[in-house]
Amino acid sequence: MKSLLTHLLSLAPLAVWMMPLAATATVFAADRSSTDLRCYELRIYQAAPGKRDDLIERFRAHTDRLFARHGIQRLGYWVAVDAADNSLVFLLAYPSRAEREARWNAFKNDPEWQAAQKASEANGPLVSKSESILLSATDYSPAIAAAANNPERVFELRTYKTNPGRLAALNARFRDHTVALFSKHGMTHIGYWMPLDAAKGSDDTLIYLLAHASREAAAESFKAFRADPAWIAAREASEKAAGGSLTVQPGGVRSQFLRPLEFSPLR
Repeated sequence: MKSLLTHLLSLAPLAVWMMPLAATATVFAADRSSTDLRCYELRIYQAAPGKRDDLIERFRAHTDRLFARHGIQRLGYWVAVDAADNSLVFLLAYPSRAEREARWNAFKNDPEWQAAQKASEANGPLVSKSESILLSATDYSPAIAAAANNPERVFELRTYKTNPGRLAALNARFRDHTVALFSKHGMTHIGYWMPLDAAKGSDDTLIYLLAHASREAAAESFKAFRADPAWIAAREASEKAAGGSLTVQPGGVRSQFLRPLEFSPLR
């Protein structure tokens, strides 16, 4: 009996040490969106030269309200931090892909929208190029909800393109290591998604959105993250198992810093 008691007492420091880690893992697991079956849509508009303010005003005065009328969930509206980047980026959600088609078509055919679009383009189109990417949430993406937070934050949209056959390995690395390490180094998770369509990268693309206190804070967080021994070990192990880098080199990782508009639900 004495030897058993001695053995159990010897394990007590280890158990105490592991308690915070276990608690953190429980909280994180509870926040995962494995049941999030919504269809997300990331839309990127390039404003025509000199027309970005007019485009934003159309969203402020008409588009956002009409999205709500037709049951389109608005999650965020952003413009690029880089002054040379003339894009407007926004994120929408729908109960399903079928509902996306129905609700988007209802919006486009709404006479009020058509009148607003026509009036705003009296002197020419406001958008020179647009892109739409339909997305599904990964099983490690946090529950995303539209709620104003800190309007001073900056957001970072990151897109990873994998080498053939390595998207599953990249998702496993994010699920098991990267996401927790981002939290450790002060980054805020907004969402992690994969495109629904092959033409948009369903088999080789991961898109995610982070928030930072500032652009400088983002640089410091990533510097600490990349130097973290736990990240170095996870990256090396995943690349050894895959037989090389999980992302295309060079150019497989793209980052765009964004600032929220004042009417954006996510701020």
